[in-house]
Amino acid sequence: MTAAEARRRATTAARRIEHPEAVVLAVVLTGLAAYGWVATPFWMAIAIAAELAIGGLGSVWVIGPVRARYGFARYATFAVAAVSITLVGRLLTPMARLAAAPVAVLFLFGALWFELRYPQGRAPRLGIDLILVGSVFAAAAGVDAAFPGAAWPSSVLLVVVLAAVPALRAAELRGRYGVTAVGQAALHLLAVAQVGASLALLHLQGVVAPAVLALGFHAWAGAAEALESGARTRAVVVEFGSLALLGLLVALLLRPA
Repeated sequence: MTAAEARRRATTAARRIEHPEAVVLAVVLTGLAAYGWVATPFWMAIAIAAELAIGGLGSVWVIGPVRARYGFARYATFAVAAVSITLVGRLLTPMARLAAAPVAVLFLFGALWFELRYPQGRAPRLGIDLILVGSVFAAAAGVDAAFPGAAWPSSVLLVVVLAAVPALRAAELRGRYGVTAVGQAALHLLAVAQVGASLALLHLQGVVAPAVLALGFHAWAGAAEALESGARTRAVVVEFGSLALLGLLVALLLRPA
């Protein structure tokens, strides 16, 4: 194969990829996240700042102009997902990081791809929900490792800050915008803070607490949507309350003696 043929094939393949800039952004932010996995705290903070800047501007570049009926938080979910991956990656071993890098690219690409196609009805709502829950879990796991249990107020507040964009986006996905979305996101964050404080006081090991926190985030969003859809209050309490109790039971069983 000559060099000209190779370039021609590469050009043809690139044309077949819809929005190749989304792939480029996912790779760039994964590179920054991978650097943050091994960097000192100072340089990790620099990498996170770069992720927020590049991720925010890149989302506007790929998704396009703001349309109020689709929400505003969708322009920030990509950057927040990158920050979450940076934090959770510091928990991994060097070999695990090699395997996690391609997964991080797919996760970030999915965060941008779903937001780009969802308004057109070409992407499932479930995909965005999974990105939001995954971001909350990754952020909580990374913060839990960076802040010991003795510093639980600071760690819980930091998780709440990182969960602000996912909570606002969850409200927008339920059809709430503006002040109403902000109010529902604030209530969502209050529930996350309550769950986070309870889990911090249990001093759970590993990623059990972040997993239960992400479960609580998902359960609150699901319960709010069910109530807004006209479901009976008793049915919602039974369904999502049992889900929360199951998570709490698992946490108590795994609590160190």
